Amino acid sequence: MKATLRTVRLALAEPLRISRSTMSARDAVWLTVEHEGLTGNGEAVTSVYYGLNTTELERQLYEAGLALGRFGDPESALREGPAGDRPPAVTAAVEAALLDLCGKQSGVPVHRLLDAKSARTTPSTPGGASAPGAPSARTARTIGIVPAERAAAQARSLADSGFTVIKVKAGTPDPEDDLARIRAIASAAPRARLLLDPNGAWTSAEALQLLPRYAELGVEAVEQPLAPGDPEALAWLAERSPLPLIADEDAVTYEDVRRLAGRVHGVNVKLAKCGGPYAALRIAELIEGSGTGLMLGCLTASTLGLAPAVHLADRARWADLDGHLLLADDPWTGIGGADGVVRASDLPGLGVRERQVGREDAA
Repeated sequence: MKATLRTVRLALAEPLRISRSTMSARDAVWLTVEHEGLTGNGEAVTSVYYGLNTTELERQLYEAGLALGRFGDPESALREGPAGDRPPAVTAAVEAALLDLCGKQSGVPVHRLLDAKSARTTPSTPGGASAPGAPSARTARTIGIVPAERAAAQARSLADSGFTVIKVKAGTPDPEDDLARIRAIASAAPRARLLLDPNGAWTSAEALQLLPRYAELGVEAVEQPLAPGDPEALAWLAERSPLPLIADEDAVTYEDVRRLAGRVHGVNVKLAKCGGPYAALRIAELIEGSGTGLMLGCLTASTLGLAPAVHLADRARWADLDGHLLLADDPWTGIGGADGVVRASDLPGLGVRERQVGREDAA
């Protein structure tokens, strides 16, 4: 197998402000794996929070691409997994490229490969948008920290486009600003389900005061209200919360989730932080029946980066797979989402195609 890399700049349609930062663009590194005339693709994106800059991602994916050369075929590479101790985002990108390639070789979509891996024959659709078949889900669409009037206008436009789930960023120094934003959004899109994400900005005392107020405003669930690093505090808060609490930054690894299973109401599984679709499947199996629901999340990335998670979307109670929708120009296509629903393809592999290319380097 031969691997190549390309690095491109992904600009957001508008800056996204959250409690700890504001982002207007990030780099994506694409890994293409070629075998017997077919290619598979995967993507990893830079992340300040996870300590991955462009240079490090390129180095890690370059080394991973070289390591794939010792395998005779993509199936054996998938069975053994990427060599070396690599960041989860890199492992996820390699796994995505191999799944894409395996699907194209066997003529089946990735979601069929994943069903076979988990021995599941009939997809369940707790948060899905359609009956069994190619997975689909109603995805949340994120509204960042913006003035209430701007948030209301965005929410109205999203509702008019078909979105039924809106995720709102919170965690400003003045909690009343966040409450005003939620009130404005609830008024502008009264039928939308509302999720709230302070990105760890609250203390336990603040959360105890604020959660009942958000419950009164109709918020469905709150994601990572407390600063990560103290999962016991999050579990303690979940016992006392009038709203479901979803762990994100405190639920990175399988062991993180094992400690929180049954103690929080949900965990946000992002392929870039857990290590790929197979790791996500293991987490989904771990929490099944525990009372902890699965949320599938993402980083801001292209359709290529989102596609592997979309092939798992029907397994999730909450889907937050809108990263490609935040871009000014998505260089890939194939999962939809502009109408509020992301859909996996029944085409072989990931079922996505490239619209434009960036810089290329041989690995």
